[in-house]
Amino acid sequence: MTAEPPKAGANRDSQESDADRTTMWQPRGAAAAQTVAQSVAQYSHFVSIMKRALPVAAGFLLLLVIVLPLLRQDDERFRIGMSLIKGSDSDVLSMTNARYFGTDDKGQPYSVMADGVRQRSKDDNTVDLVTPKAEISLTNGTFMSAAASSGTYDRDNQKLDLAGEVTVVQGKGNQLHTSQAVVMLKEGTASGRQPVSGEGPFGTMQASGGFDLSDRGKIVHFHGPAHLVLNPKNKSASAPPASAAPKAGSKP
Repeated sequence: MTAEPPKAGANRDSQESDADRTTMWQPRGAAAAQTVAQSVAQYSHFVSIMKRALPVAAGFLLLLVIVLPLLRQDDERFRIGMSLIKGSDSDVLSMTNARYFGTDDKGQPYSVMADGVRQRSKDDNTVDLVTPKAEISLTNGTFMSAAASSGTYDRDNQKLDLAGEVTVVQGKGNQLHTSQAVVMLKEGTASGRQPVSGEGPFGTMQASGGFDLSDRGKIVHFHGPAHLVLNPKNKSASAPPASAAPKAGSKP
């Protein structure tokens, strides 16, 4: 039997297949090796940076955790609502929608709000207020509030001087209207020496000598000459309520 020699076409196919396998398994060139080395170097540099950055970031977060609670313990602070505006004097600042929070000497919370606040000077803790409003929340669920067209606030003494159209409101619905009043937030008192008018469930009251409000709105003394008009349901009472009684020595 005579063996036939392999065909020329088959030899060419076999040679091309061997060449393809040789090309497929040949090692990468120098350019590819350089790219891998650069990638490894960049990763090593990134790891080196993170070894230094992560401890610094952790220390900063730990500092915030320790310091922020200490800062929040200071209840006497302003909260800026919308914007902080630098005034014409570089040392003077103005604020809009500012709020001030604190507690009185009985631990009851109070707040002072104003549409505008302007610092007088860098070293002066008294600020000028535009349409201020103060409110003291009482433990029995009621409140006492005071509002005015303008005023000043002494942050050292928690003293609020109100002027313009002043309205003082007691939680039971009694209101006083005058043109000047001083509110001592720590003590929960208010007073004024300008003519005052009042209204509430008891009736109406007018006094030309002003008023003194004490015990966080529970007691009001009017300075005469004073005039009281009781509501019909209270006319049978022999004397006006203690909260609306003219101060001793005042004229009816």
